[in-house]
Amino acid sequence: MAEAYIYDAVRTPRGKGKNTGSLHEITSLQLATQALRAIKERNGLKDTSKIDDVVLGCVTPIGEQGSDIARIAVLNADYSETTAGVQVDRFCASGLEACNMAAAKVMTGEADMAIGGGVEAMSRVPMGSNGGA
Repeated sequence: MAEAYIYDAVRTPRGKGKNTGSLHEITSLQLATQALRAIKERNGLKDTSKIDDVVLGCVTPIGEQGSDIARIAVLNADYSETTAGVQVDRFCASGLEACNMAAAKVMTGEADMAIGGGVEAMSRVPMGSNGGA
């Protein structure tokens, strides 16, 4: 089985998760796009088609952070249209699960390169606002 390596790590800013928080005006899509662009720029990644998949964890995938925020962020960050994106929700462990899934894709040969991470904007989309069982 192949090994997976971490080549870079980027962090978006964080603030209080309420409507008076310092990042209330910033959407999850803007945060994810900023992180993907930083990875591309910091690593001189000119051909983003080499990235097979972007796996992003997102708690409460509804509204402006719903649908498939990973795929939308891939396109918004000007990555290749061939780079896939998938969103996963495992509540507080969503970002960690996304990184595990990205590593597993590399280790099993499903991907040569993958990006894993997490994104949410609790000041804009409160946790649990998507209902549930």
